[in-house]
Amino acid sequence: MNPVVQQPVDFGILPGSLRPCPGEESAGGPQAWGLPVCPVQATSSIRSLSPQFSEEFQALNPMKQVPALKIDGITIGQSLAIIEYLEETRPTPRLLPQDPKKRAHVRMISDLIAGGIQPLQNLSVLKQVGQENQLTWAQKAITSGFNALEQILQSTAGRYCVGDEVSMADLCLVPQVANAERFKVDLTPYPTISRINKTLLALEAFQVSHPCRQPDTPPELRA
Repeated sequence: MNPVVQQPVDFGILPGSLRPCPGEESAGGPQAWGLPVCPVQATSSIRSLSPQFSEEFQALNPMKQVPALKIDGITIGQSLAIIEYLEETRPTPRLLPQDPKKRAHVRMISDLIAGGIQPLQNLSVLKQVGQENQLTWAQKAITSGFNALEQILQSTAGRYCVGDEVSMADLCLVPQVANAERFKVDLTPYPTISRINKTLLALEAFQVSHPCRQPDTPPELRA
């Protein structure tokens, strides 16, 4: 397995604590979130390098974004597409509920985070707003999204984001809360988000795959 590294601030949300099984190869940033699809081995990020901008990685993902997953003879970019493919081909553990209404809620929350929050505070956008504006910009993007997410979770959540089973939505939530903490967002107004995140972080799979605990985590980010 040859992980392609990425700066920690620019999370590609590939949860799933993936270690490719035989014949699979992953490339991406902090991929290890949530319940393992295959035996757990995190592939994370090296702060000082950005080989996702290399020609080699562009051949895998023309957007030069992590993650990318080579599996079953194909290459898949975009986190949610990867998770859904794994759900359809390797459905244990299940990450999408069987109930169609709950499944819709999981997809709605996942899209809200992966499409409505994360891209606004990732590295490529922060570079455009200037160093002096990055913290304020990121905080505004995250709080705007969390305001909506907190309201939604009040009607969908059980133990986790949707009911009492870990789902794709939870895999998206935890890294986004980690980003919020990195950007010093006050989480007091978001008790539901905070409760679910705390509950998820009590699970071993989330603990061992947290980006602050990876072999190549920079010293200043290591827990």
